[in-house]
Amino acid sequence: MTKKVDYKKDYKQLYMPKTKPEIVQVPRMPFFMVSGSGDPNGEEFAKAVEALYSMSYAVRMSYKSEDVPVGYYEYTVFPLEGEWDLLDRSKPATDKNNFKYTIMIRQPDFLTEEGFVRFLEQVKRKKQNPFLEKVRFEHVEDGLSCQMMHRGSFDNEPESFAQMEAFCTEHGIIRSSKIHREIYLSDPRKTEPSKMKTVLRFPVNKA
Repeated sequence: MTKKVDYKKDYKQLYMPKTKPEIVQVPRMPFFMVSGSGDPNGEEFAKAVEALYSMSYAVRMSYKSEDVPVGYYEYTVFPLEGEWDLLDRSKPATDKNNFKYTIMIRQPDFLTEEGFVRFLEQVKRKKQNPFLEKVRFEHVEDGLSCQMMHRGSFDNEPESFAQMEAFCTEHGIIRSSKIHREIYLSDPRKTEPSKMKTVLRFPVNKA
């Protein structure tokens, strides 16, 4: 283990943007992911998050096992992310029961499909969580995107999205999808709403 990867330092552009909009190229990355719908304050969402973290920490701590993944290096577990959409676009975006989501945690690039299967079986033996059955391993490439750091409550995110939309209009850039991504750098259970940090991002095209 020759290096220690810390996403806040080594991938600063993707995880620690400024509090004003910018355009960034997001590369292809591996993720553990779970898709679902409904209010993220409910028990199902919490169980899905728990499944993702159980898997992610199994990979992170695998250097202590007899079968260390080839190419393993020390790293900080990446933050939870979510891609958000609406089940019914005719309903207001404030209706949390109308949310459709894919939540995910980025994985180190040494993880393979075979490794995923092994870790999934390992975690299932230790944890009784039905959402482990829904965890999948995929690569995602967001490509050209607009992003910024949102500081404050999740309920105030529309203000930051309005800034991002205005920035795109000003620079002749077009938002290419209603879906957006959020990266959660703060634990809402332990952080005052006014101090929370969330990376907001949506895909764009140049006009």
